[in-house]
Amino acid sequence: MQTPDAIRKLSSLIHDVPDFPKPGVVYKDFTPLLADPGSLALSVELMANPYRGQGIDLVVGAESRGFIFGIAIAQSLSAGFAPVRKPGKLPRAVHGIDYDLEYGSDRLELHQDAIRKGQRVLLVDDLLATGGTMQASCQLVEMTGAEIAGITVLIELDFLNGRDLLDGYSEVHSVLRYGSED
Repeated sequence: MQTPDAIRKLSSLIHDVPDFPKPGVVYKDFTPLLADPGSLALSVELMANPYRGQGIDLVVGAESRGFIFGIAIAQSLSAGFAPVRKPGKLPRAVHGIDYDLEYGSDRLELHQDAIRKGQRVLLVDDLLATGGTMQASCQLVEMTGAEIAGITVLIELDFLNGRDLLDGYSEVHSVLRYGSED
């Protein structure tokens, strides 16, 4: 359960790094949280709990920070894991999509056989900012004929309105939410 104490504990391990990766951006560094075993376990549980008993077949995480939580959540839910990668990283036939993100544009790819039609898929990432990466990941999953059962992230930057790009997909669950004043 997302108690105020749990949220305070996790938030205390998120460090703001001004002007990274470019001037004017305040980066939310969660690596101290990863180094604390109890906080890492708590993060995974809080991200996975809303999807327990929901018949999740597969967890999909985008390169590279989505892998960190995605594999742990997949294990927690007794589901498989499929990686969404940057171009040229997957050796077999892929679905691909170009998309815009906070700092420019990029491309994501998913093995064409990574997900079967009708599977229930949970999408996972560390952070939801403008929503471009998650929207592209959802579109890749849709290309396979799978069902998007949910989206879960550790951190959401509310002031960037990333949820707006995800309207029409399953509910977005975030553990920690930050406004422009945070």
